[in-house]
Amino acid sequence: MVRSEQEMVREVRSNLRGGQGDVEFIHLFTQEELGSKTRLFAKIIIPPGGSIGFHEHHGEEEIYFILEGSGLVNDNGREVKVGPGDAVLTGGGAGHSIANAGEGSLVMMAAVLLY
Repeated sequence: MVRSEQEMVREVRSNLRGGQGDVEFIHLFTQEELGSKTRLFAKIIIPPGGSIGFHEHHGEEEIYFILEGSGLVNDNGREVKVGPGDAVLTGGGAGHSIANAGEGSLVMMAAVLLY
């Protein structure tokens, strides 16, 4: 299956998981289209001052891959700065949050994989 960017489902969520501002999701493929145990596969855009609040992953793991911008991740209680090329893995009951720490948009790919 090939999908152009114009055909991808776009969604905006406000104050996601208790975070700040609006976060845009560009769903490359929906959960129903994916044959694997994948709940989410999307490009996420967090504007300056925006964030995704702290949340835990039970029975699944989430991967962030940073494409553009800079962020501050709470990695299960440890704060880490991230930028292009960095990746974050959270699962097994651990939690995380991410905030845009720059002046431009923070752009990342995210996948939620179910156990």
